[in-house]
Amino acid sequence: MTTSDRIADASTGTDTTAEGSASTQHDARYAEHRETTEGRVYTVSGGDWDDVLSDADQSERMIINMGPQHPSTHGVLRLVLEMEGETVTQLRSVIGYLHTGIEKNTEYRTWTQGVTFVTRMDYLSPLFNEMGYCLAVEKLLGIEVPRRAQLLRIMLMELNRIASHFVYIATGGMELGATTAMTLGFREREEVLHLLEHLTGLRMNHAFIRPGGLAQDMPDDFDEKVTEFCKVMDKRLPLYDKLFTGQPIWRNRLKGVGYLPLDACLALGVTGPVLRSAGLPWDLRKVEPYSGYDEIDFEVPTSTEADCWARYLLRVEEMHQSLRIVRQVQKMLEPGPVMVEDRKIAWPAQLSVSSDGMGNSLEHVRKIMGQSMESLIHHFKLVTEGFRVPPGQVYTAVESPRGELGFHAVSDGGTKPLRVHVREPSFVNLQAMPAMAEGGLVADVIAAIASIDPVMGGVDR
Repeated sequence: MTTSDRIADASTGTDTTAEGSASTQHDARYAEHRETTEGRVYTVSGGDWDDVLSDADQSERMIINMGPQHPSTHGVLRLVLEMEGETVTQLRSVIGYLHTGIEKNTEYRTWTQGVTFVTRMDYLSPLFNEMGYCLAVEKLLGIEVPRRAQLLRIMLMELNRIASHFVYIATGGMELGATTAMTLGFREREEVLHLLEHLTGLRMNHAFIRPGGLAQDMPDDFDEKVTEFCKVMDKRLPLYDKLFTGQPIWRNRLKGVGYLPLDACLALGVTGPVLRSAGLPWDLRKVEPYSGYDEIDFEVPTSTEADCWARYLLRVEEMHQSLRIVRQVQKMLEPGPVMVEDRKIAWPAQLSVSSDGMGNSLEHVRKIMGQSMESLIHHFKLVTEGFRVPPGQVYTAVESPRGELGFHAVSDGGTKPLRVHVREPSFVNLQAMPAMAEGGLVADVIAAIASIDPVMGGVDR
């Protein structure tokens, strides 16, 4: 026998030795097969599939990668699933595909410029990012924002909460096969974004909430626009109960799926609608009120079902409560400043717009450039260097659509943060995925992810 007779066929991997040739003889009980360097390979056709399965090791499990480029993972999230048939036996979340470095970037910008970075973390609720960050800066400065600015901040955040919850319904519905949920959810979100653009100048990533207050006051017709929006939502929100709440397929896909009881939520640090669906009415707007929330009458919906169905119902009810808050804010608003009076802190943001709709008015430019050298110098130094913040460290938190969004800010007395670290609810809540999904079907993994409503911009900040 020559050497070539004892090696495998390099082109096919087939064992060409005498023993190998004998092993490739066809047995009528099994599918046609051949032995290769990687093991036995079957050629399956016809009705012999059951025979092949009975010959396989029943304890074998599959490893499946879901994502990071998957339409049901809410961004670039990779889930490594260990499967036994359709059942998930183990799940691991793999993150870090965005890795924007926002926290580190804030160390190289002034305190005010940091707003333009943090607003891009959870890009579905940018105003909450701005609010949490600015509350931390204001706490370090020891300043109090004017009342009108506080109330307008509440109004903007509640409008943003409605927009975020509509995306939850739209994306979650699309992933479960309800394309109508996607078209309607994004239709309603567009209504919110049109309104926010009218109020702040931008649809997303507004950088409108700034240390000391707001970039500028609301437009003259804002009250009329907000009232009109609330009326539209009053008509459209009940539609979701008709389309989904009473729909048996929607209910069956969510009820009893993604179960996470209260003790598991507390052990994992889960907050937001996922925690409230387990029965604990923990909402920072109530338990640790900020920006005047303690003056507003609203309910914190809860449930004890602790499943995807309960989280859906809670978010729909939260949108009703947000509309209730917005209406109360409209009645509470009074004329006044929207930025602190201290010119050493107040970013020169109360700018009059010129007749072409861009830039500053001639009156503003004339005052800065022609009438006061001190004003020009102060304007230049405040914009280029920024204001100084006393040394110290603080932690402040707001109730975002996904849970507790906290900011730990550290100052060394300079014009830039020494450190900014964010307690991002999407990041914390995502660790509940194994507890929700293991032991369930792979189809239920999709529903569980949607019920957490993670935004990967916040996870990989």
